[in-house]
Amino acid sequence: MANERTDHTKGGTVKVTLIRSPIGFESNQGLVVRSLGLRRIRHSVELKDTPETRGMIHKVRHLVSVE
Repeated sequence: MANERTDHTKGGTVKVTLIRSPIGFESNQGLVVRSLGLRRIRHSVELKDTPETRGMIHKVRHLVSVE
């Protein structure tokens, strides 16, 4: 699931869930997770499907799940 492409979603939103902690990874990846609005493991948010959001998801794709 972590390597799925996120540029072909249905509708105008994507649901992003944090599945792994950003602790132990580069600090900028933790900042990206926080900027996506994710606060804790298994926390989900719905975001607009924009190129900027897809870029952030791609940067932390090993930490999140996308629906």
